[in-house]
Amino acid sequence: MYEHKYIDREKSWLAFNARVLQEAADNTVPLLDRLRFVGIFSNNLDEFFRVRYAAIRRLSLSGISGEKYLGGISAHQLIKDITEIVIQQQSESLRILGNIEAELESENIFIINETQITPKQECFLKDFYTQKLSPELVTIILNDLAVFPILKDTLGYLAVRLELANDEVRYALIEIPKNINRFVVLPSEDEKQYVILIDDVIRYKLKNIFNIFDYKSVSAHMIKITRDAQLDIDSDLSKSMLEKIASSVKDRRIGEPVRFIYDNLIEEDTLQFFLDKMKIVETDSIIPGGRYHNRRDYMSFPNLGRYDLLYKPNEPLPVPGLSLEGSILEKISKKDYLVHAPYQSFSYLTKFLREAALDPKVTSIKITLYRLAKNSQIISSLINAAKNGKRVVVQIELQARFDEASNISYAEQMQMEGIELIFGMKGLKVHSKICVIERLEDGKNRRYGFISTGNFNESTAKIYTDVTLLTCHQGILKDTSKIFEFFDINYRVHRYKHLIVSPHYTRTKFIKLIDREILHALAGRKTHIKLKMNSLSDFKMIDKLYEASNAGVKIQLQVRGICSLIPGIPGMSENIEAISIVDNYLEHSRVYIFGNAGLTEVYISSADFMTRNLDARVEVTCPIYDLEIKKELIDNFNIGWKGNVKVRYHSYKLDNKYKPKNHHAPFRAQFETYKYYQNKVAILDEVPQKVN
Repeated sequence: MYEHKYIDREKSWLAFNARVLQEAADNTVPLLDRLRFVGIFSNNLDEFFRVRYAAIRRLSLSGISGEKYLGGISAHQLIKDITEIVIQQQSESLRILGNIEAELESENIFIINETQITPKQECFLKDFYTQKLSPELVTIILNDLAVFPILKDTLGYLAVRLELANDEVRYALIEIPKNINRFVVLPSEDEKQYVILIDDVIRYKLKNIFNIFDYKSVSAHMIKITRDAQLDIDSDLSKSMLEKIASSVKDRRIGEPVRFIYDNLIEEDTLQFFLDKMKIVETDSIIPGGRYHNRRDYMSFPNLGRYDLLYKPNEPLPVPGLSLEGSILEKISKKDYLVHAPYQSFSYLTKFLREAALDPKVTSIKITLYRLAKNSQIISSLINAAKNGKRVVVQIELQARFDEASNISYAEQMQMEGIELIFGMKGLKVHSKICVIERLEDGKNRRYGFISTGNFNESTAKIYTDVTLLTCHQGILKDTSKIFEFFDINYRVHRYKHLIVSPHYTRTKFIKLIDREILHALAGRKTHIKLKMNSLSDFKMIDKLYEASNAGVKIQLQVRGICSLIPGIPGMSENIEAISIVDNYLEHSRVYIFGNAGLTEVYISSADFMTRNLDARVEVTCPIYDLEIKKELIDNFNIGWKGNVKVRYHSYKLDNKYKPKNHHAPFRAQFETYKYYQNKVAILDEVPQKVN
């Protein structure tokens, strides 16, 4: 037996984020998109510390070693290991950012600081500072405050040191405004484009800000804090769930600090002043960084009209047989359809809801919502349906991480419009992506609906790959209706004929499916398992896959993020291969394929193979019965597997080794998937010509 059975979940996640950073370093990626990947890397890391690191820190402080939960490593040791890895990754991200900025200069794009401002730019910045920036600045003199201010973990700050004429040192804090774009585009000069960060505009204006002080010197260095984002839900029975979540989100701003990042050029006394005042100790993650933090803002770096430095956007393709002009319900009544965003248009889902909102025969709409777009068209369609007299029932997950405030706002908006809201149940997040409508046809109720692997969010649908089944299959939709009954009366456990539903059935069903493949293999029949998911970390499911491998089942895994399974180890996992695709789109769909000795079964799901998805959430896995759609999903998986660009191997070394091209031509899975759907449209266009 191999020395280790599992890869640590947190270290595997950090390896995934290193893959994101590899995209920022990749010279074949357009320059401005490389900046975007720097921002994604930073944003991912922020969320990691607010959630996962914070949870491990809590475990460590509790005095529990945590080895049972963490795959054999203690919480205390894991915290040390994470900090070391992150310091190295942060250093690498700074190096990559420096290279990108140098390459931008070769394209006549210059990111300048306060020491490089020209007279023409000075005139522009004077107006900008007076009109826009100065009214937004919050500046606090700290020395004499009885209570140190609470630093928000969503903001960056400048820690200011003033040395007065009498040698007294005063410290101040300037909050960098977040409602102004952090990147200020300056007037072009000599066909060169210039950008300056707000941080440096503030540094440039320090003299104006502190002109009431008689000082000898002034300096400003950036600091940033990350806080524990765990929600502690009030148990007061007199409060509604809406009130409890709102209160808990408000309390998050004073969560325990879990990470402190500072400019490594900051004066030693200034650093110590802030560490002491904020009660940050050596056991917290204290990370030296560069001049600028909150690099997630690079996700919104201005494009400057340089579309040649960005990926060329692909227009979402139509779904053959479906039209955004005609009736979608009429089409679905005859056969199932699959929408694969962003390759195909997410608009089919909003069209489905808009049509249902207006159709006099539709009596009810029921839907689950997890993360929603700003100015959501989904919400608009549901409100429209309610105004047209439909019964609209919405299960909205108020505990969707970092979307709580947005979901609370939408919930209040829907309540005002008479929509029935369900807020879930204690201990169970609702992560399923389902919708069912009822339509009165010939005196009987007929159901239509859709089941998805991703959120009903038109914004993320532009960059997240997800599949959605549009169906009129009455058995599947009867099961879907039972899930809404479970939301209402959750002490009743329903039986489902078609759907696989967490927390009651998902684990046992997938174990049975794997066991069946094991029996086929032992009987000498051809068999395989192909699984595509975001994360694989549940030890019991990993052990079952190891068992299948030892029985001779060939297993292919496409796992974008965390993969705690170790593939390719003789006597443990020699029949398992595992890859990760990180490219321009975020691979998000969950597709599960079981060979079944030639009678292949295919499922789409909202659930990863993580303990929380299997045991502590409401998740839905749906079988695919339509033969064309089944083939399409298998084709999609095989295209991903054939890829040799942007594909890395999962391994115990966590080295993100690229899949070699060998003698094969470059094959980029996401590009080839788009071509696959282009060909489907082209074939459809050719058919009428051949008939005529």
